[in-house]
Amino acid sequence: MPVLAEADLRLDAGPLDYALLAVYFVVVLGIGFLARRSVSTSLDFLLSGRSLPAWVTGLAFISANLGAIELLGMAANGAQYGMPTVHYYWIGAIPAMVFLGLVMMPFYYGSKVRSVPEFLRRRFGTGAHLVNAVSFAAAQVLIAGVNLYALASLLNLLLGWPIPLSVVIAAAIVLAYTTLGGLSAAIYNEVLQFFVIVAALLPLTLAALHKVGGWQGLVDKVTAGPGGAEQLSAYPATELTGFQNPVLSVIGIVFGLGFVLSFGYWTTNFAEVQRALSAKSMSAAKRTPIIGAYPKALIPAIIIIPGIIAAVVVPEVQALKAGDASSGVVYNNALPLLIRDLLPNGMLGIAITGLLASFMAGVAANVSSFNTVFTYDLWQDYVRKDRPDEYYLRVGRLATIGGTIVAIFTAFLAAGYGNIMDYIQALFSFFNAPLFATFILGMFWKRMSAAAGWAGLVAGTLGAVLVFVLAETGVLDLPGQGASFLGAGVAFVVDIVVSVAVTMVTRPVPQERLVGLVYSLTPKEDRKHSTTGEDAGWYRSPALLGGGVLVLTAVLNIIFG
Repeated sequence: MPVLAEADLRLDAGPLDYALLAVYFVVVLGIGFLARRSVSTSLDFLLSGRSLPAWVTGLAFISANLGAIELLGMAANGAQYGMPTVHYYWIGAIPAMVFLGLVMMPFYYGSKVRSVPEFLRRRFGTGAHLVNAVSFAAAQVLIAGVNLYALASLLNLLLGWPIPLSVVIAAAIVLAYTTLGGLSAAIYNEVLQFFVIVAALLPLTLAALHKVGGWQGLVDKVTAGPGGAEQLSAYPATELTGFQNPVLSVIGIVFGLGFVLSFGYWTTNFAEVQRALSAKSMSAAKRTPIIGAYPKALIPAIIIIPGIIAAVVVPEVQALKAGDASSGVVYNNALPLLIRDLLPNGMLGIAITGLLASFMAGVAANVSSFNTVFTYDLWQDYVRKDRPDEYYLRVGRLATIGGTIVAIFTAFLAAGYGNIMDYIQALFSFFNAPLFATFILGMFWKRMSAAAGWAGLVAGTLGAVLVFVLAETGVLDLPGQGASFLGAGVAFVVDIVVSVAVTMVTRPVPQERLVGLVYSLTPKEDRKHSTTGEDAGWYRSPALLGGGVLVLTAVLNIIFG
């Protein structure tokens, strides 16, 4: 975010606004202290002792994803591209979340693994495990740093707080509650943060719609502005993908975003999967991502719509969209500028608290997944084996502190990059697309060998990096998100091809070791969930809930397509 003129974004926050912010901090830390009582083992600290109800883990699942990149980035995309941004939700999230719940959670939860890399170790051995554990741990502290830096930049612009001070304050609060109460504290805070975010953005959206004269007023203003009526239709989204051919654009969205990037992120990203692993039963674990999918389907209304409105009512964003960038405003400023223009004191405090909550939820998700992978997958497996559980509980707490400190430094590293969020998302797609290919092949093809596990991962990542380099150097002309979609597709295909080729010349893993890890070798009874006690009732059926949210998403696609 470029630094704007001092007065441009500065909010006129009063004592009431700061009082709301202070109350929020006190509640967040209070949850950390209360959660500490339930922590007596490393499993309690790192996976909540697998004891949480589905509605809690479901809301935490979606809140963990509502970080800085989501709120500012999707509102910015809404301002720049309009309605096609909904693809990140309806094509790029919901189907993968349902697939995770119905198909993959029985293996994750049923095999009693404590992390996604641990599943890879059991299926493929140490090669694939080490590659994934190290890359995941590094990605988490980088992303946590981005969240911290984005938060600090925002507080600096909105309230005038110095960036270093903002980074340290936000990091200290997240560190305090995650070190005290572990994953339970992070998850219960994420549930609180979900409601705070909605309480901040819903009034903003209603005020913004009132300002433009309702939905019809918005349609008229967008149609008359730059981009025209195409920005009100989700398809073919040529501006978003960078593919000028409408057919290629839709293929890019459905295969690149909807299949590879989306399934790669939602089904293998441990920061998300960890929330489902903390559920109290197989049924609750399967329902976790599906419960999260319902608010995920509707949340574009309070993130993307304000972005679209900002592009027609905020003078600086209007000028930017018309091609005048002289004000120093960037699309990432769309949401803060709308807050500045529309909300009175009191509501301002709720909005600032909502933005803060979203950023802290993102950082907490990164840090709590980092400490689990570091403790179980790196320290316990490769550095200090067979120690008492109290030792690993202590390591988990120290890893939380260490991860947060590293994130503070990566936050200052992020200050040197203008497009750090795009850069991190590109990195994310490098790792997630090949990881999904390895997972899906390894889960459904029992012949796949251990060597193919790590070879496919490395080759797929290199394929994605090659596409990224070609796009950055201008060899491939792919503006918008086209390079990410293409890179993800290449990574997926290269991983599959290399994995199959290597499997053909290496020995398969003995079948007795693959029970519970490969679909065809896992008894149907082991994949089933309980339907008695707390899991009883037709309305708790994961398949029914999953079908319901897919129908909802299809209807939304038809209405806004």
